[in-house]
Amino acid sequence: MTSQTARSLRASAAMIGATLFWAVHYQLSAFVLQGMSAVGLTFWRWAIAAVPLLILAQLIEHPDWRAVVRALPRLVVLALLGLVGYNLLLYAALHFTTPVGASLVNAANPALMVLLSVVLVGQRVSKAGVLGIGLSLVGVVVVLTRGSWQTLAGLDFNVGQLIMLGAILVWSLYTIYGRVPGVRPITSTAVQAVLVCVMLGPFAAVQQAGLPLEAPGTLWGLIVIALLPSVASYLLWNSAVSVVPSSTAAIYLNLITVFVVLIGLALGQPLTVSAALGGILIIAGVVITSFAAARRGTLAQTAQPSVDDGAADHRK
Repeated sequence: MTSQTARSLRASAAMIGATLFWAVHYQLSAFVLQGMSAVGLTFWRWAIAAVPLLILAQLIEHPDWRAVVRALPRLVVLALLGLVGYNLLLYAALHFTTPVGASLVNAANPALMVLLSVVLVGQRVSKAGVLGIGLSLVGVVVVLTRGSWQTLAGLDFNVGQLIMLGAILVWSLYTIYGRVPGVRPITSTAVQAVLVCVMLGPFAAVQQAGLPLEAPGTLWGLIVIALLPSVASYLLWNSAVSVVPSSTAAIYLNLITVFVVLIGLALGQPLTVSAALGGILIIAGVVITSFAAARRGTLAQTAQPSVDDGAADHRK
């Protein structure tokens, strides 16, 4: 085995681990939200994660803190979009739909990023890319309507999955504009985590959203969310995207939906035929879009999680 092959295999393993932890976030947050508010979970998740992120940023990236201070306005906007907006919308969606239902809509995120990049930054997309985006959008419609034209005609959609559309829109904007000149990815994520604590602290205090010390299961769930999806996934993904092209890495994001479905089936959560069909269409569309972009280099700056951009993923 050549050293390049070994590096590629390690990168693949790292991306699989990262997407598995992000899938755990979907399933586990649905449980934790039974004992905590969305604001409380968002605040404490990043309050706990900020400490190891700041330590790792200092040890690994040796940040220029003067550059960080200069970039604070942009970091505040990114924190509002990705760490606050996306997570609050995701947690709101989980009040109305299952983790599987939310993840199926989330699977359209890479294709939506490409579509928005065309509109907002003038990115070019090949015919295959257009086909992929179209397939993903059809898949989203199938998931939202549960395969029923009557649902489409009556506009009787699942509220949670509609909220997830808002969540992936916010995340797409966050990723497209996520690069922060002069600030490296782990440092950017760490500073944004601190900013979340500052911004949500007063709201958490008003809600009296303290740590769930009297509910051990909820507390441990919170700690796992803070350490695995919020810290470990970023480190794993960061190490991987330094080896493989970001357009290739984007394809691995579809594993989030696969892992969420597998975990859900293991927990006894149902998977309808329409959801499965819609999910297949979404993933097929994203794969076509990603491969088309890999040939043209169009996903290099867009269809990747935030750790490669200096933004935060939640995705994922």
